[in-house]
Amino acid sequence: MQRKGILVTGGAGYIGSHVVRQLGVAGERIVVLDNLSTGFRSAVTHGVLVEGDTADMALVERLLGEFDVDTIMHFAAHTIVPESVSNPLKYYANNTSASRSLLECANRHGVAHFIFSSTAAVYGIPPGGHASEDSPTAPINPYGSSKLMTEWMLRDLALASRLRHVTLRYFNVAGAHPGGLIGQSTRHATLLTKVACEVAVGKRPLLSIFGTDYDTPDGTGVRDYIHVEDLAAAHVKALEYLRSGGASTTLNCGYGHGYSVRELLAAVERAAGHPLPVREEARRPGDPPVLIAVADRIRATLGWQPACDDLAVIVQTSLDWERRLLETPAS
Repeated sequence: MQRKGILVTGGAGYIGSHVVRQLGVAGERIVVLDNLSTGFRSAVTHGVLVEGDTADMALVERLLGEFDVDTIMHFAAHTIVPESVSNPLKYYANNTSASRSLLECANRHGVAHFIFSSTAAVYGIPPGGHASEDSPTAPINPYGSSKLMTEWMLRDLALASRLRHVTLRYFNVAGAHPGGLIGQSTRHATLLTKVACEVAVGKRPLLSIFGTDYDTPDGTGVRDYIHVEDLAAAHVKALEYLRSGGASTTLNCGYGHGYSVRELLAAVERAAGHPLPVREEARRPGDPPVLIAVADRIRATLGWQPACDDLAVIVQTSLDWERRLLETPAS
């Protein structure tokens, strides 16, 4: 009997492509929907890639029927916090309105399982810098707000239908496939690890540290960095959980400890073997001083055990990927 299909929106992007690879290795039947605005054809290692937009309801409905989809994994989104502050409507259009259209299609077709790519930005600035799933949601930028609105829609639809969901709130994702198969190829990226490794290989002239006067040990922001392969594995575990009858739930994806900007940059310098040119600048709007996951629930609920909880591994795989991109740019 043929397996039911899995629709992966944004599956040609950084995180989505790592999930697609793991699903493919597991023998799943995958259709990837991506408009390739930030994703890459070469990143899709398994399944069928369809170029198109999540907001195109006619296309989505055709794919749900054609591939007999019973699970949607939804990654398609804009993700740059400063841009969301300067252009909020772009984020509400793509992250919220398009997600609503996708959920309507899912409801019409009786999709059973929905795994949503959310963010720790829904917490805003949690007291003490640590956020559990029960912490108040109080986003301080439109990116976080746009994702939280989709969480609410998904929660309410699950209460009103047969759909069950796992919402995964990502902390700071970094790293690449250890064998160099795929990684983050996003042009003009803003994630710190990616930018630092681009500086290390000479693709950028310098790196800016935004904020050196936070109430943290060295004055710079502290984040919980999670390797993309561990994050992808959490999605596979979430799928197993839903298929086994698990109830709808929301889970943090992080390691439960953090590193400052300066600590991360020092790790990149050690891996690269040379110092990085750095410029100190004022704080950016929308950046919390400390954001670390309370991450016990995902381990207990999904049986998820990270394999790459090591800053040196995160940095080395990121740096190896940047060196690979110098030789063979993504397409």
